[in-house]
Amino acid sequence: MATSWGPFEAVRGLRPSGTLPQVTPIRRILTDLQVSADPYADAQAALEPLRERILPDARIAVTAGSRGIHDLVPVVKAAVDWLKSVGAAPFVIPAMGSHGGATADGQREMLEGLGITPESVGCPIEATMETVVVGSLPDGTEIHHDAIAAKVDGVLLVNRVKPHTDFRGPIESGIAKVLAIGLGNHRGAASLHAGGIPALGGNIEAAARMVVAQGKILGGLAILENALDQTASVEFLEADGIAGAAENALLQRASSMLGRLPFDELDVLVIDELGKDKSGAGMDTNVIGRCWVHGIPEFESPSIAAISVHSLSPASHGNASGLGLADVIPARLLEQIDLHASYVNALTSGAGGARRSRLPMVMEDDEAAVLAAVTMCGRRDWSELRLARIKDTLSPDVLMVTPALLTEAAERFDLEITGTARDLAPAGTLGPWSER
Repeated sequence: MATSWGPFEAVRGLRPSGTLPQVTPIRRILTDLQVSADPYADAQAALEPLRERILPDARIAVTAGSRGIHDLVPVVKAAVDWLKSVGAAPFVIPAMGSHGGATADGQREMLEGLGITPESVGCPIEATMETVVVGSLPDGTEIHHDAIAAKVDGVLLVNRVKPHTDFRGPIESGIAKVLAIGLGNHRGAASLHAGGIPALGGNIEAAARMVVAQGKILGGLAILENALDQTASVEFLEADGIAGAAENALLQRASSMLGRLPFDELDVLVIDELGKDKSGAGMDTNVIGRCWVHGIPEFESPSIAAISVHSLSPASHGNASGLGLADVIPARLLEQIDLHASYVNALTSGAGGARRSRLPMVMEDDEAAVLAAVTMCGRRDWSELRLARIKDTLSPDVLMVTPALLTEAAERFDLEITGTARDLAPAGTLGPWSER
């Protein structure tokens, strides 16, 4: 018996007319990529400046966030092992704001989904939603800090540094953010977001400096990734460099390595999967060229007329924040959404959640969703359709493209054809990426 779609039963059998062009696999040829040969070893080496500052038996909290960082497990384990080697007593704490349904158990589950368990990193995991207020900004915004982190002997921050999905500034997504937002838990994240996204960058900087001033922050392990989502390097950021020039320098390096789509103009982008492990916005706005936050200018490129998204990653645990950045979805994606977790995240994000939490148009299956996107993209002649498919926004260099884009790809030295033409959605479902 078919699963009931509730009010969306009305779309069962609704199918736009037309035949989708076939697609061909291609990939972007990336050269001069910086790649860490051993992220674990790099992380341990980066921590050496701390050696003389760690007291015997010091309780040190090591943070782990909710993002799908490629080498999060080995870097966190490296930090734990190194701290043990100098006589400390490390443990891991979640640093993810309101994610996981804004509950301690939910955040433990998210960490487990990312591979962070007591067994994998070799230490306990402690979690709470309780916070202490360490001060307030000039406008009265309270600065919250994780209650466990506030009581320990030291905190080592771990996070990826990259461009933020909501705003531009000298400090975006990185060590300051995981401190101010991540360790602010639900209350802190909501408090900082309440002032609107245009003010968020400055609030993160001020809040991070205020927490650093408490004297418990040892510094941060900053993970930089290349365009293939591989670890490029692991750098230690001193506490006095957090939310300052040193962190800005890391952001500039990360921005120069960010993966992007190889086409600036698309009629339709088909994205297999979104999720919190892909990006805070579910899909990296830097890749899809959509911000959709009040008060923040839109991207100049890429320009994409319509986007279809087809599944939610298991590691998201139902949190579909950012789904509103898409235009069309298949009905089965509805069954993957936990509205409570999604709406808690959207409400905490304030203006960042207002438009992105909307539900896209729902169609019966994958093929119908893509047909709807094509029908609404404004391209009359489908033989000229500029459609690309990607697995997720972490993998914008591996695509399937329609003939109009294939012709362009064949003329470019940075793109290569890696397979033969095939139907995009045979039997109504997105086809496999391999030839098998």
